[in-house]
Amino acid sequence: MFRLLAYFSFPSLFLFLCFLPRFCFPARITPGQVTVITTDDHNPAWHNFTRFKDAEKGSHVSGMSELKKYFQRFGYLSIPDNQNDSFTDVFDARFESAVILYQKKFGLPVSGKLDSETISAITSPRCGVSDTGPAVHATKHFTYFYGRPRWERGSRMTLTYAFSPTNMIDSISLPEIRTVFQRSFSRWASVIPVNFTEIKDYGSANIKIGFFSGDHGDGEPFDGVLGVLGHAFSPENGRFHLDEAETWAVDFRKVKSKAAVDLESVATHEIGHILGLAHSSVKEAVMYPSLKPRSKKVDLKLDDVEGVQSLYGSNPNFKYSSLLESENSSNKAVALNPTPLVSTVSWSWVLLPFLLLFMIT
Repeated sequence: MFRLLAYFSFPSLFLFLCFLPRFCFPARITPGQVTVITTDDHNPAWHNFTRFKDAEKGSHVSGMSELKKYFQRFGYLSIPDNQNDSFTDVFDARFESAVILYQKKFGLPVSGKLDSETISAITSPRCGVSDTGPAVHATKHFTYFYGRPRWERGSRMTLTYAFSPTNMIDSISLPEIRTVFQRSFSRWASVIPVNFTEIKDYGSANIKIGFFSGDHGDGEPFDGVLGVLGHAFSPENGRFHLDEAETWAVDFRKVKSKAAVDLESVATHEIGHILGLAHSSVKEAVMYPSLKPRSKKVDLKLDDVEGVQSLYGSNPNFKYSSLLESENSSNKAVALNPTPLVSTVSWSWVLLPFLLLFMIT
């Protein structure tokens, strides 16, 4: 009756029971691994676009004309001449082409449908600069503004910047804001032969920085919390505008809001526009169009560096090897992050009575 037990020592039986479940039961997916779209970390108007999820060519959904206006705003769609300056609620072939172009630009699976990944990207806070269209010159990844404009100040130029004396925010002190921008400008200066110097005279500065709300006179109105976070104009315009309505943060430990936006990440991105770069399709790049709340993206990636150096050349002290080393270290850190597994010991104790019953019968 106990013959089968003769083939197992107790230590080997224990080890067998501990490791058997590892091969039999998949790792449990935790709630944190599921993308959930919530109203408190998205622009309310854009959050309404979630109702178009799974729409495809041929669909007719009330209000889709508003989503088409979003695509028009960021350069993916234009109003046909025969539609009297308005969009319809029909998911037609032209809109399908616009969705495909959007998916390619954002590095999403190309389906031509408004799948969950596409809707998540659409509702994410982002830069207000257009992604594509006649004003943008595209390359494989990084892009430029039309005509590849750049600042012309000699081989080793210095650009000045200043903060608006009237359009600032109270939630972050001016010294903290100045420190953030010093770091952001220094990142770009480290890879190109351009220096950035802060001056007090806002009127004479090459780059003019300020926080504005709603319609502020430049033809690109802000839309309140989240949605468009900021925008900057191509060389040599120098205007650099941030949405005053955002919950700007320098340290997420001190700001608990789910809608908090990292000031340094947005500043670094908009400086890229100031220098002449448009948006990149590389998700890891600083010049990628969107930034989720409570996330940080401040380190220039290879795509950002190649783009800006093609306009200005390389800083003599810059070394690609250090950049590649940094990117490789980051990739390894992600790869080595372990996936939580279900406790094998707990499964072993559950199975132990059943296995023993099987062996003695």
